[in-house]
Amino acid sequence: MLAPSLPTSSAEGRHGETGRVARHLLVVHHSRTGTTALLRDDVLAGITDAGGDVDVRSRRAFDAGPDDVTWADALVLCTPANFGYMSGALKDFFERVYHPCLEQTAGLPYALVVKGDTDVDGAVASVERIVNGLRWRAIAPPVAVVGALTDDARAAARELGATVAAALDAGII
Repeated sequence: MLAPSLPTSSAEGRHGETGRVARHLLVVHHSRTGTTALLRDDVLAGITDAGGDVDVRSRRAFDAGPDDVTWADALVLCTPANFGYMSGALKDFFERVYHPCLEQTAGLPYALVVKGDTDVDGAVASVERIVNGLRWRAIAPPVAVVGALTDDARAAARELGATVAAALDAGII
């Protein structure tokens, strides 16, 4: 798919195991009109740009589940802002993974991309409330895109993907 997984680290993993630690990055996304999908594509391109030994799963929010989350060493969440909230699909994802992942994924690094026509503050806040309950930790400020999709917004999403992948590959997160 994107970058092959060649785990080589001997550091202690997120779950306390030692030995070879796989570097797994999960991208969970939803897009109704296609603009958030373009930002997701930019995140994935940035992950590829970073190179390294990162195995990537890109899952639609309706298709991602607890097994994907527990597989991941970090996540990127991509959602449109709908009526001042995250997409219903991302909310559905959180409802399905919350209790099964609550104890297993504390400290899981995540990043967020939100696209809205007029405002994204409510969508960002709604995601942050849930990930705070899960005890996940933000590793970058959200890429928040309001209005038309610009080259700068797309570059920011690409940079976010590259940053998360590089940090994950280097063992920083």
